[in-house]
Amino acid sequence: MNLAINGAIPVRTKPFGISVTTDEKEVDAAIEVVKGGILSGFVGSPSDEFFGGHKVRAFEEAWSKYFKIKHSVSCNSATSALIMAVGALEIGPGDEVIVPPYTMSATSTAVLFYNAIPIFVDIEEDMFCLDPIKVEEAITSRTKAIIAVDIHGQSADIDALMKIAKRHNIKIISDSSQAPGALYKGKYAGTVADIGVFSLNRHKNIQCGEGGVTVTDDDELALRMQLIRNHAEALVGSGDRRFTPKSLVNMMGYNFRMTEVEAAIATVQIDKLDALNAHRLTLTKYLHERLSVQDIVTIPKTREECTHIYYMDIYRFNEESAGISRERFVEAIRAEGITIWGGYMRPLYLEPLYQHKIAYSGGYPFTNNSAYDKEVNYSKGLCPVAERLYEKETIVNIYNYQPLTLDDTKDIADAILKVIDNIDELR
Repeated sequence: MNLAINGAIPVRTKPFGISVTTDEKEVDAAIEVVKGGILSGFVGSPSDEFFGGHKVRAFEEAWSKYFKIKHSVSCNSATSALIMAVGALEIGPGDEVIVPPYTMSATSTAVLFYNAIPIFVDIEEDMFCLDPIKVEEAITSRTKAIIAVDIHGQSADIDALMKIAKRHNIKIISDSSQAPGALYKGKYAGTVADIGVFSLNRHKNIQCGEGGVTVTDDDELALRMQLIRNHAEALVGSGDRRFTPKSLVNMMGYNFRMTEVEAAIATVQIDKLDALNAHRLTLTKYLHERLSVQDIVTIPKTREECTHIYYMDIYRFNEESAGISRERFVEAIRAEGITIWGGYMRPLYLEPLYQHKIAYSGGYPFTNNSAYDKEVNYSKGLCPVAERLYEKETIVNIYNYQPLTLDDTKDIADAILKVIDNIDELR
């Protein structure tokens, strides 16, 4: 027997280290803030400090400069950023927002925060982003927006989606949390839509522990998001024109503010984004070259005229070629000392929140809702591509979102190819 699952020596016996993107530059930036004593520069009343402290505003300027966008609005997480973006688009009871099912839960719950209805639409077979053809089919008179997720490190087909949105007079949010620095036809992912959203969570390509950013070229949308971030309801009646948007819809705010320490660290991280993405690409390219010689796992495709920064490295498993189930294949690779898993995200509409329609007391906003008298469909089979990928085909390489060394990547390739070369032992 050659495979570790059958008692042989595994490819890797030592644990992987953790990826650390910070160094003395972040330490110095944080110490400067702590020594200064102002850990948050925000106030929730009419003043210049409503827009944040020195470090927050410097970070937002640096983010806008890098991404070539007019406005950047920082916050404490990408979840908060999504809530800010949905609110800024004046979405409310009775409205529908098209979302993909193959993503993190906050993409759709941000819609529920405004008592609107998430409409799940299936994804592309190879790119895993919203399928524009199916999006057009799902639009109704109630559709107010589309949230397109740039999943795993590359952009959705944003041109096609923007054309659909323009025809139907609706808006688009790009959730680019997993794609900072990826290019879409020469522009940065997240900057083509009406609003883009980014994450600075500890697992992302760059991070400050927790944090998020929204971007837009629209002055009014930027102001609304700044208001929602910082107790909007206390500002819009102040009489100060700086805090008076054209519309007062959804002007109830939260405390989504970023601290000065987080902003100082995030500013240093921006300068590292290109190098960190390049390192990730080098390791992924090596891995893909090694895996291209077989037909049991298919490496990810990159959209034409776009770049991929591989926040995650997602493979398609060919059960027919393998002659075994994905679960058995993954189990064998894990026995070789490589932590991978199958499925990525279960389609969100299959979670209890949507299956039982229990968002609020009495089922609101799905039921007992005078603004929405339709029966929304969240049944199994709604998005067959997403379901099949989750149940049978996708394999997630965990180590791609914490890029390590070339030797580490060599072990990953060796383990996968070892299992493939000895797959008869598993049949």
